[in-house]
Amino acid sequence: MSEEDAGIVAPAAGAEDRAYEAALRPKTLDEVVGQERVREQLALVLEAAVARGSTPDHVLLSGPPGLGKTTLAMIVAHHLSAPLRLTSGPAIQHAGDLAAILSGVSEGDVLFIDEIHRMSRPAEELLYMAMEDFRVDVVVGKGPGATAIPLEIPPFTVVGATTRAGLLPGPLRDRFGFTAQLDYYAPAELQRIVTRSASLLGLELTARGAAEIAGRSRGTPRIANRLLRRVRDYAEVRTAGVLDLEAARTALALYEVDDLGLDRLDIAVLRALCSSFGGGPVGVATLAVAVGEERETVEEIAEPYLVRLGFLARTPRGRVATPAAWRHLGLSAPAVAEEQLRLGEE
Repeated sequence: MSEEDAGIVAPAAGAEDRAYEAALRPKTLDEVVGQERVREQLALVLEAAVARGSTPDHVLLSGPPGLGKTTLAMIVAHHLSAPLRLTSGPAIQHAGDLAAILSGVSEGDVLFIDEIHRMSRPAEELLYMAMEDFRVDVVVGKGPGATAIPLEIPPFTVVGATTRAGLLPGPLRDRFGFTAQLDYYAPAELQRIVTRSASLLGLELTARGAAEIAGRSRGTPRIANRLLRRVRDYAEVRTAGVLDLEAARTALALYEVDDLGLDRLDIAVLRALCSSFGGGPVGVATLAVAVGEERETVEEIAEPYLVRLGFLARTPRGRVATPAAWRHLGLSAPAVAEEQLRLGEE
């Protein structure tokens, strides 16, 4: 069966990137670093289903990008020794798109739907019935002459992934028997991930080098592995392949990733907020124009991490820089900074 027949949506990355990511993905729950509570809960769900000889409950994985939702979906299929079918919410714009995918599902299959909150409403309604009753009604024709043909589907497991669980309709969310919220990783966990990745790639990375990369990875394994790749490139060209603390620091400085993991866009947002707008409050659209980016880029990529660090506050009146943001930029916070933050929140 081809990837198109299976409803697989191939990632946009090149063959080298896909091979790199595939080589680093854990294959079992025991290989996963971090997310202990989620791993334990998911293991119980899967082992109980295997012991009963039944299909596991549908699984919903939510959390920010890069925390391992796709990896866990692959592990679910591996644990069940079942085929994995991959698609995404944006690829399912019509109920017929989903019906075509479901018509090829076999008993015990795992259907992974990434960004499931972006499915069209007609497709969501069709998925309700498929998940609960293992059947769908395929409508043939239009208007008064339309006929609904019931299509029975063998028991299967849906694994949905979402970065915005709040956008999922209640009826769809309620049909998942197990819901897991993935959290950001601690620096020690990321160091283990980076060390493991370096070992799999045959790289000699020192412990201090791994710690440096982990500390700048924003709590996200995907970013940690991406930074490892950049440090590897630098080391191969400039330091004869030596991946130590100095190589990591120099490489990450070259790629404009600072000690806290802030990149060029993050720093640009903070500088615009503090230097151009006096710390705010300022609207996100105005802030985006100031840094030459789209509003969505600032709102979805830069802001979440800045808020997590306590550098930026979202208020009803606009974005406001905190005193910590001024200090990180090496600037003296004005005496009114605390007052601006208080007024912005009112």
